[in-house]
Amino acid sequence: MPTLKPKHRPFCFSVKGHVKMLRLALNVTSMTFFIIAQAPEPYIVITGFEVTVTLFFIMLYILRLDRLIACLFWPLLDIINSVIAAIFMIIISVLALLPETTTFIVLGGVFGLLAAVCCIADGVLIYRKLLFNPSGPYQKHSIHDKIVL
Repeated sequence: MPTLKPKHRPFCFSVKGHVKMLRLALNVTSMTFFIIAQAPEPYIVITGFEVTVTLFFIMLYILRLDRLIACLFWPLLDIINSVIAAIFMIIISVLALLPETTTFIVLGGVFGLLAAVCCIADGVLIYRKLLFNPSGPYQKHSIHDKIVL
């Protein structure tokens, strides 16, 4: 008897979706504080780039384009993005917090550190999903799972 696939949970209502949207909100907040404080351009550019890339991945998963464009291994790209984003956000946030700066730059640095924590959590969630739910040629199939019609 064939088993039914569990109904796919929409991305917006999944834990991965919530973490990615929280990461987007924290990056936007950090970038806004940096813009208001007229912080050095690298702070604004890096946080703006992170906002753009995170928004890209959210739209990719909402529109299910990761299933349509199967030539790329999207989870690996998402993990690499999360690691690089966490490194950049930690560097930018620490640089914003070290010198005596304005309140808005300090707030941007704090929200940047929170965004870095969300980047790490996002990468860990995707990595755990890959470990427990492999796909592609490395997926193990039992001979008893085949359906004969």
